[in-house]
Amino acid sequence: MIQISIPGRNWEMNFEHLVLDLNGTLAVDGLLIPGVRERIEQLKSRLKVYVLTADTFGAGAAIARELGTELFQVRGRDGGEDKRDFIKQIGPEKTVAIGNGYNDIFMLREAALGIAVIGAEGCAVEAIRHADIVVRDINDALDCLNNPMRIIATLRS
Repeated sequence: MIQISIPGRNWEMNFEHLVLDLNGTLAVDGLLIPGVRERIEQLKSRLKVYVLTADTFGAGAAIARELGTELFQVRGRDGGEDKRDFIKQIGPEKTVAIGNGYNDIFMLREAALGIAVIGAEGCAVEAIRHADIVVRDINDALDCLNNPMRIIATLRS
């Protein structure tokens, strides 16, 4: 679990789950972004980690195995609804979601903490609008979770 209290906002967060989009977030063109595996390994002792994907490049199962995480396939069309429903099922109040795409909007909005990443694939403007935090890449997002004072510094009033 990761516990965070945001000064001036009466925002107490106790995270148990990390939900990650795959393509454009953890991977580019079906290849895992360097540094991700090591950062997720650090987080797995405190958070249950899930990878959600429509699996555009067919690399989802291999990447999930490499990361030692659970993989959940979403529909290619309406996958955003699948991602939102997944978060509702595990408990949005204890979930961090990280994504970059238009189909990540619902999960970023539903989770207690939504982080949008602007990586090599870019980021949908609507994903940015529905995130609590926007970072330049996935490693920055994972570093925020491994160093929660960064989240506090960004979100305090």
